[in-house]
Amino acid sequence: MDFAITDLAAHFTGTWRFSRDIVATDGEPMGQVSGTVTFTPGDGALVYHETGELHLPGYTGPVTRTLLYHPDGARAAVHFDHGGFFHDVDLTTGRWSTDHPCRDDLYHGEYRLFDADHWLQKWAVAGPTKDHVITTRFTRA
Repeated sequence: MDFAITDLAAHFTGTWRFSRDIVATDGEPMGQVSGTVTFTPGDGALVYHETGELHLPGYTGPVTRTLLYHPDGARAAVHFDHGGFFHDVDLTTGRWSTDHPCRDDLYHGEYRLFDADHWLQKWAVAGPTKDHVITTRFTRA
């Protein structure tokens, strides 16, 4: 059963640990990332800041990402840190699906809240340059 929320900012604010698997659509593992995410209120947005370590065959290195969630109740418009629109999210039912076109590739995303301390984000990426699934599991720190 999914975990519905009414206040996205209140639910996500704080620190989360994450683990991310990157898998080819044929099931072949491509890489993994683990690290920490903080959601911090600021300037009318909930700032998502991710730091972690990427493990690929033959390469290990640091990764960072910043996104801006502009919340309105259980909903938010998500933007990249450079200001471009990424996607909308609405977690009033605890689950959401969305799409994001990126040049010639299409990212199909899913959010799923399991309880107050666990959630998942999944992106299936398809197109001429990408063909994989990115699954990230979050646990409240």
